[in-house]
Amino acid sequence: MQLDIINIEGEKTGRTIDLPEEIFRAEPNNHVIWLAVKQHLAAQRQGTHKVKTRAEVKGSSRKLHKQKGTGGSRKGNIRNPLYKGGGTVFGPKPHGYEIKLNRKVKDLAKIGALSTKAKENKIFVVEDITMEAPGTKKFIQIFNSITPQSRRTLFLMPEHDENIYKSFRNAPSICGTLLSDINTYDIVNADSVVFTESAAKIFVAGNEEETN
Repeated sequence: MQLDIINIEGEKTGRTIDLPEEIFRAEPNNHVIWLAVKQHLAAQRQGTHKVKTRAEVKGSSRKLHKQKGTGGSRKGNIRNPLYKGGGTVFGPKPHGYEIKLNRKVKDLAKIGALSTKAKENKIFVVEDITMEAPGTKKFIQIFNSITPQSRRTLFLMPEHDENIYKSFRNAPSICGTLLSDINTYDIVNADSVVFTESAAKIFVAGNEEETN
């Protein structure tokens, strides 16, 4: 798959890059993509929800009245779940929501998500961006030139750059991450995926090493 490398004005530079067909032209497995997205969202949950049972709420343990002979229903103590302030029955308890997925499954999901974006012509490669100082407004203007129709853009960098990080961290329309931290959810959640030229070359080289 051959893509034009564009500059920060969104214009073609005359250079191209060949991205691996086995990734960007693969047939996506929608179920695997769904599993990877589900795993990512589940991992964001803290699982710290907790309610008190009748053994934990405050209140006397004295039986309210004798079992028989009152004409009323039998009752235990004031911590009974039927009373206000009583314990909760079958309430939530702290637990984890982690879902285990094999490495190959997660890789297959990422390949499927990238190939879907490629079929929609939503993959871009931009020449390396340098910022002498942080500037969110300038950074947003750059991406408005690169992907003018995108509601949300995933920006992939080869390594951390403090000025670039500070430029996009407050931009709601840009999700920036390192190439090594790419995940299926970010790909699916973005309208467009933008690789820097260096990140794209590392991606291609890494794929060739795995193939060989």
